Amino acid sequence: MLPPTTFALGKQGVRDWEGMRNLPKALRAELAERYRVSEFAEVTPFVSQDGSVKYLYTLWDGKKTEAVYMPYVGRRTICVSSMVGCPAGCTFCATGKMGFGRNLTAAEILDQILFAAHHQGHSPREIRNVVLMGMGEPLLNLEHVFTAVRRMLDPEALAMSPRRITLSTVGIPRGIYRMAEEDLGVRLALSLHAPDDETRKLIIPTAHRYSLEEIMTAVRHYYARVKRRVTFEYTMLKGLNDHPWQAKALAKHLEGLSAHLNLIPWNPWEGAPHQGTPKEHILKFAAILEGMGVPTSIRWSRGRDVGAACGQLALRQPA
Repeated sequence: MLPPTTFALGKQGVRDWEGMRNLPKALRAELAERYRVSEFAEVTPFVSQDGSVKYLYTLWDGKKTEAVYMPYVGRRTICVSSMVGCPAGCTFCATGKMGFGRNLTAAEILDQILFAAHHQGHSPREIRNVVLMGMGEPLLNLEHVFTAVRRMLDPEALAMSPRRITLSTVGIPRGIYRMAEEDLGVRLALSLHAPDDETRKLIIPTAHRYSLEEIMTAVRHYYARVKRRVTFEYTMLKGLNDHPWQAKALAKHLEGLSAHLNLIPWNPWEGAPHQGTPKEHILKFAAILEGMGVPTSIRWSRGRDVGAACGQLALRQPA
């Protein structure tokens, strides 16, 4: 459990105990001996041409993880990691190629937000949108992730709206059922990437363990329980998951759900075994889905020039 002082630090946005001027000097000295403020031994920011910033965080055990800060007109969003690396091993994702390092603690997840806010000159409460879509599979680090989310929601901590927090999973049924039971109010995003088990097994190793039927049964249970729209993520891979029949099959899966589909143009990385679907084919794929009544967006990623786009996080420093 995080010490209560963490809440004050989060609200004030300071990065050392001396900055807590509302506490007596002796108490600040005592706290400095007992607790560290930062979960990171070192942080290196990489600024994209589009204004996004990738943060490379070195943890106290020497392992590293990343987060991406994305400013938009009227809102600020941060994409945070839940692990060092990722055990899911998706073939289109640079993080998956890294393999699994370890789970992040709740404090390490939260401090990605706090440091980015400090570096951007904001109070932590000025960052109102969080997506757990960075390194790792959040539902395989469920206890730490849920603890971190509760701190984000806590009125005495970051006081975020649950509607502005999105948790993304490649499809871990037991975790989806747990999300339904806990009902923290956050949004669920399912990284589907294929509408059939055969294709999914080619690109997502966990598909050998969990069938689409199992995953969608869990998602339908979640929707029936919480009555909250589900987002589906779909990375477009040339010649693999971008055929018209797959768009139609995808629409069938979403029938009866309040759902929104994000089509994600694939972001390249060195050594990748895939190519991205051309833009004109993505638009045709989207048109088929829209024609079948599926609300669909094309999510053009930010930060590609610094390796910060969706699927690119791999601890690589841009040239």
